[in-house]
Amino acid sequence: MKKVAFVACSNGQTDKDVEIIIALKKLLYSMNIEVVESPCLYGYASGKDKADALNYFYEDNSIDAIFDLSGGDLANTILPYLDYDLIVKNNKPFFGYSDLTTVINAIYAQTSNTSILFQIKNLVKDDTGKQIERFKKYLQGQNDLFDVKWNTLQGHGTINNQTIVGGNTRCFLKLAGTKYMPDLHNKLLFLEAMNGEVTQISTYLAQLDQIGAFQQVNGILLGTFTQMEKQQLKPTVYELLQQYINKDMFVAKTNEVGHSKTSKALRIG
Repeated sequence: MKKVAFVACSNGQTDKDVEIIIALKKLLYSMNIEVVESPCLYGYASGKDKADALNYFYEDNSIDAIFDLSGGDLANTILPYLDYDLIVKNNKPFFGYSDLTTVINAIYAQTSNTSILFQIKNLVKDDTGKQIERFKKYLQGQNDLFDVKWNTLQGHGTINNQTIVGGNTRCFLKLAGTKYMPDLHNKLLFLEAMNGEVTQISTYLAQLDQIGAFQQVNGILLGTFTQMEKQQLKPTVYELLQQYINKDMFVAKTNEVGHSKTSKALRIG
Protein backbone atom coordinates (compact mmCIF):
# COMPACT_ATOMS: atom_id res chain seq x y z
CA MET A 1 0.00 0.00 0.00
CA LYS A 2 1.79 3.10 -1.26
CA LYS A 3 -0.92 5.68 -1.84
CA VAL A 4 -4.37 6.05 -0.27
CA ALA A 5 -7.28 8.47 -0.43
CA PHE A 6 -9.17 10.12 2.42
CA VAL A 7 -12.87 10.76 1.75
CA ALA A 8 -15.94 11.83 3.71
CA CYS A 9 -19.07 10.33 2.17
CA SER A 10 -21.18 11.12 5.23
CA ASN A 11 -20.93 14.36 7.22
CA GLY A 12 -17.94 16.49 6.25
CA GLN A 13 -15.04 16.86 8.61
CA THR A 14 -14.88 19.98 10.79
CA ASP A 15 -12.21 22.12 12.41
CA LYS A 16 -12.27 19.72 15.37
CA ASP A 17 -10.99 16.95 13.11
CA VAL A 18 -8.02 18.83 11.65
CA GLU A 19 -5.46 17.84 14.30
CA ILE A 20 -6.48 14.18 14.14
CA ILE A 21 -6.23 14.12 10.35
CA ILE A 22 -2.82 15.80 10.38
CA ALA A 23 -1.60 13.27 12.94
CA LEU A 24 -3.03 10.41 10.88
CA LYS A 25 -1.34 11.64 7.70
CA LYS A 26 2.00 11.93 9.52
CA LEU A 27 1.59 8.40 10.85
CA LEU A 28 0.85 6.98 7.41
CA TYR A 29 3.72 8.93 5.89
CA SER A 30 5.98 7.28 8.48
CA MET A 31 4.80 3.97 6.99
CA ASN A 32 5.73 5.25 3.49
CA ILE A 33 2.07 5.73 2.56
CA GLU A 34 1.16 8.86 0.60
CA VAL A 35 -2.24 10.43 1.34
CA VAL A 36 -4.48 12.42 -1.01
CA GLU A 37 -7.66 14.10 0.17
CA SER A 38 -11.09 14.37 -1.39
CA PRO A 39 -12.13 17.92 -2.27
CA CYS A 40 -15.26 17.10 -0.25
CA LEU A 41 -13.40 16.07 2.90
CA TYR A 42 -14.43 19.15 4.90
CA GLY A 43 -17.78 20.89 5.28
CA TYR A 44 -21.00 20.21 3.40
CA ALA A 45 -21.04 18.80 -0.12
CA SER A 46 -23.85 17.37 -2.20
CA GLY A 47 -24.28 13.63 -2.55
CA LYS A 48 -23.29 13.85 -6.21
CA ASP A 49 -20.09 15.77 -5.49
CA LYS A 50 -19.05 13.28 -2.82
CA ALA A 51 -19.87 10.37 -5.12
CA ASP A 52 -17.88 11.94 -7.95
CA ALA A 53 -14.88 12.18 -5.63
CA LEU A 54 -15.22 8.55 -4.60
CA ASN A 55 -15.65 7.42 -8.21
CA TYR A 56 -12.48 9.33 -9.12
CA PHE A 57 -10.43 7.53 -6.50
CA TYR A 58 -11.75 4.15 -7.61
CA GLU A 59 -10.75 4.96 -11.19
CA ASP A 60 -7.29 6.27 -10.23
CA ASN A 61 -5.01 3.24 -10.49
CA SER A 62 -2.40 4.91 -8.28
CA ILE A 63 -4.77 4.72 -5.29
CA ASP A 64 -4.36 1.44 -3.42
CA ALA A 65 -7.10 1.92 -0.81
CA ILE A 66 -9.80 4.40 0.18
CA PHE A 67 -10.44 5.41 3.79
CA ASP A 68 -13.61 7.22 4.76
CA LEU A 69 -13.02 9.40 7.80
CA SER A 70 -16.63 10.40 8.37
CA GLY A 71 -19.79 9.33 10.11
CA GLY A 72 -23.14 10.93 10.78
CA ASP A 73 -26.20 10.98 8.55
CA LEU A 74 -25.47 11.75 4.90
CA ALA A 75 -23.75 8.70 3.42
CA ASN A 76 -26.83 7.32 1.68
CA THR A 77 -27.14 10.54 -0.36
CA ILE A 78 -24.25 9.38 -2.57
CA LEU A 79 -25.69 5.98 -3.50
CA PRO A 80 -27.54 6.94 -6.73
CA TYR A 81 -24.42 8.66 -8.09
CA LEU A 82 -21.85 5.92 -7.57
CA ASP A 83 -20.54 4.27 -10.72
CA TYR A 84 -20.93 0.65 -9.71
CA ASP A 85 -19.56 -0.68 -13.02
CA LEU A 86 -16.44 1.36 -12.40
CA ILE A 87 -16.20 0.01 -8.85
CA VAL A 88 -16.45 -3.57 -10.13
CA LYS A 89 -13.63 -2.98 -12.60
CA ASN A 90 -11.42 -1.21 -10.08
CA ASN A 91 -12.00 -3.22 -6.93
CA LYS A 92 -9.84 -1.93 -4.08
CA PRO A 93 -10.16 -1.86 -0.28
CA PHE A 94 -12.75 0.64 0.96
CA PHE A 95 -12.78 1.31 4.70
CA GLY A 96 -15.52 3.06 6.66
CA TYR A 97 -17.78 2.60 9.66
CA SER A 98 -20.98 3.84 11.30
CA ASP A 99 -23.01 5.72 8.65
CA LEU A 100 -20.74 4.25 5.97
CA THR A 101 -22.64 1.04 6.62
CA THR A 102 -24.98 2.30 3.87
CA VAL A 103 -22.18 2.64 1.31
CA ILE A 104 -20.40 -0.59 2.23
CA ASN A 105 -23.56 -2.68 1.95
CA ALA A 106 -24.72 -0.89 -1.22
CA ILE A 107 -21.37 -1.61 -2.86
CA TYR A 108 -21.73 -5.27 -1.97
CA ALA A 109 -25.35 -5.39 -3.18
CA GLN A 110 -24.50 -3.76 -6.50
CA THR A 111 -21.06 -5.23 -7.19
CA SER A 112 -20.40 -8.20 -4.84
CA ASN A 113 -17.22 -6.38 -3.74
CA THR A 114 -16.15 -6.77 -0.14
CA SER A 115 -15.47 -3.64 1.94
CA ILE A 116 -14.15 -3.18 5.46
CA LEU A 117 -16.00 -1.87 8.50
CA PHE A 118 -13.24 0.13 10.21
CA GLN A 119 -12.45 3.74 11.16
CA ILE A 120 -8.86 4.60 10.21
CA LYS A 121 -8.80 7.61 12.57
CA ASN A 122 -8.68 5.14 15.47
CA LEU A 123 -5.01 4.59 14.64
CA VAL A 124 -4.26 7.95 16.29
CA LYS A 125 -7.22 8.08 18.69
CA ASP A 126 -6.24 4.85 20.43
CA ASP A 127 -3.55 5.68 22.97
CA THR A 128 -2.75 2.02 23.67
CA GLY A 129 -0.90 1.60 20.37
CA LYS A 130 -2.87 -1.56 19.57
CA GLN A 131 -4.48 -0.12 16.46
CA ILE A 132 -1.17 1.00 14.96
CA GLU A 133 0.36 -2.40 15.65
CA ARG A 134 -2.60 -4.22 14.04
CA PHE A 135 -2.58 -1.94 11.01
CA LYS A 136 1.15 -2.42 10.45
CA LYS A 137 0.62 -6.18 10.57
CA TYR A 138 -2.26 -5.80 8.09
CA LEU A 139 0.14 -4.08 5.71
CA GLN A 140 2.44 -7.06 6.13
CA GLY A 141 -0.36 -9.47 5.21
CA GLN A 142 -1.17 -10.63 8.74
CA ASN A 143 -4.72 -11.00 10.08
CA ASP A 144 -4.57 -9.41 13.55
CA LEU A 145 -6.82 -6.49 12.54
CA PHE A 146 -9.58 -8.95 11.63
CA ASP A 147 -9.00 -11.52 14.37
CA VAL A 148 -12.27 -11.01 16.23
CA LYS A 149 -13.17 -13.17 19.21
CA TRP A 150 -16.83 -14.27 19.26
CA ASN A 151 -18.88 -15.72 22.11
CA THR A 152 -21.73 -17.97 20.99
CA LEU A 153 -24.97 -17.05 22.80
CA GLN A 154 -27.21 -19.69 21.24
CA GLY A 155 -27.47 -22.16 18.40
CA HIS A 156 -24.67 -23.65 16.33
CA GLY A 157 -22.87 -21.99 13.51
CA THR A 158 -19.56 -20.89 12.07
CA ILE A 159 -18.31 -17.44 11.17
CA ASN A 160 -15.28 -18.35 9.11
CA ASN A 161 -15.91 -18.35 5.36
CA GLN A 162 -19.41 -16.93 5.82
CA THR A 163 -20.66 -13.78 4.08
CA ILE A 164 -21.39 -11.01 6.58
CA VAL A 165 -23.67 -8.05 5.88
CA GLY A 166 -24.85 -5.22 8.10
CA GLY A 167 -23.01 -2.84 10.39
CA ASN A 168 -24.49 0.05 12.31
CA THR A 169 -28.11 -0.94 12.92
CA ARG A 170 -29.73 2.47 12.39
CA CYS A 171 -27.76 3.14 9.24
CA PHE A 172 -28.27 -0.33 7.79
CA LEU A 173 -32.02 0.19 8.02
CA LYS A 174 -31.76 3.21 5.70
CA LEU A 175 -31.34 0.66 2.91
CA ALA A 176 -34.65 -1.11 3.64
CA GLY A 177 -36.92 -1.06 0.60
CA THR A 178 -34.15 0.11 -1.75
CA LYS A 179 -32.11 -1.69 -4.38
CA TYR A 180 -29.06 -1.04 -2.23
CA MET A 181 -30.14 -3.47 0.49
CA PRO A 182 -28.08 -6.65 0.10
CA ASP A 183 -29.75 -10.02 -0.23
CA LEU A 184 -29.88 -11.39 3.30
CA HIS A 185 -30.54 -15.03 2.43
CA ASN A 186 -27.95 -17.39 3.92
CA LYS A 187 -25.85 -14.49 5.26
CA LEU A 188 -24.75 -13.57 8.76
CA LEU A 189 -26.21 -10.23 9.86
CA PHE A 190 -23.88 -8.08 11.97
CA LEU A 191 -25.44 -5.37 14.14
CA GLU A 192 -23.92 -2.69 16.38
CA ALA A 193 -24.82 0.78 17.63
CA MET A 194 -23.21 3.69 19.40
CA ASN A 195 -26.32 5.53 20.57
CA GLY A 196 -29.68 4.10 21.48
CA GLU A 197 -31.42 3.08 24.67
CA VAL A 198 -33.84 0.17 24.98
CA THR A 199 -36.63 1.95 23.10
CA GLN A 200 -34.48 2.83 20.08
CA ILE A 201 -32.86 -0.59 19.81
CA SER A 202 -36.26 -2.24 20.20
CA THR A 203 -37.71 -0.35 17.26
CA TYR A 204 -34.71 -1.18 15.06
CA LEU A 205 -35.08 -4.88 15.81
CA ALA A 206 -38.81 -4.69 15.18
CA GLN A 207 -38.20 -3.18 11.75
CA LEU A 208 -35.63 -5.83 10.90
CA ASP A 209 -38.20 -8.46 11.83
CA GLN A 210 -40.91 -6.75 9.77
CA ILE A 211 -38.76 -6.73 6.62
CA GLY A 212 -38.10 -10.44 7.10
CA ALA A 213 -34.42 -10.14 7.97
CA PHE A 214 -34.42 -12.69 10.76
CA GLN A 215 -36.25 -15.21 8.61
CA GLN A 216 -33.63 -14.96 5.84
CA VAL A 217 -30.27 -14.96 7.58
CA ASN A 218 -28.26 -17.91 8.87
CA GLY A 219 -27.39 -16.12 12.07
CA ILE A 220 -26.95 -12.85 13.94
CA LEU A 221 -23.65 -11.33 15.04
CA LEU A 222 -23.83 -8.68 17.74
CA GLY A 223 -21.08 -6.11 18.15
CA THR A 224 -20.95 -3.44 20.82
CA PHE A 225 -24.03 -1.38 21.65
CA THR A 226 -22.16 1.43 23.34
CA GLN A 227 -24.88 3.34 25.16
CA MET A 228 -26.82 0.23 26.14
CA GLU A 229 -23.76 -1.47 27.55
CA LYS A 230 -22.22 1.60 29.19
CA GLN A 231 -25.44 2.26 31.09
CA GLN A 232 -26.06 -1.47 31.68
CA LEU A 233 -29.61 -1.09 30.40
CA LYS A 234 -32.14 -3.89 30.61
CA PRO A 235 -33.40 -5.78 28.71
CA THR A 236 -30.08 -6.35 26.93
CA VAL A 237 -29.85 -6.32 23.14
CA TYR A 238 -29.73 -10.11 23.10
CA GLU A 239 -32.81 -10.31 25.32
CA LEU A 240 -34.63 -7.91 22.97
CA LEU A 241 -33.53 -9.96 19.97
CA GLN A 242 -34.89 -13.18 21.46
CA GLN A 243 -38.43 -11.87 20.93
CA TYR A 244 -37.95 -12.19 17.18
CA ILE A 245 -35.85 -15.30 16.61
CA ASN A 246 -36.23 -18.97 17.36
CA LYS A 247 -34.11 -20.62 20.02
CA ASP A 248 -32.09 -22.57 17.46
CA MET A 249 -30.85 -19.57 15.48
CA PHE A 250 -27.12 -19.01 15.68
CA VAL A 251 -26.28 -15.83 17.64
CA ALA A 252 -22.77 -14.72 18.60
CA LYS A 253 -21.48 -11.63 20.41
CA THR A 254 -18.20 -9.72 20.40
CA ASN A 255 -16.94 -6.72 22.33
CA GLU A 256 -14.24 -6.12 19.72
CA VAL A 257 -16.20 -4.51 16.86
CA GLY A 258 -18.19 -1.32 17.12
CA HIS A 259 -17.56 2.33 17.92
CA SER A 260 -14.68 1.97 20.39
CA LYS A 261 -11.22 3.37 19.66
CA THR A 262 -9.82 -0.16 19.82
CA SER A 263 -12.44 -1.72 17.56
CA LYS A 264 -11.15 -4.35 15.18
CA ALA A 265 -12.17 -4.57 11.52
CA LEU A 266 -14.88 -6.68 9.91
CA ARG A 267 -15.18 -7.61 6.25
CA ILE A 268 -18.64 -6.92 4.83
CA GLY A 269 -19.63 -8.88 1.76
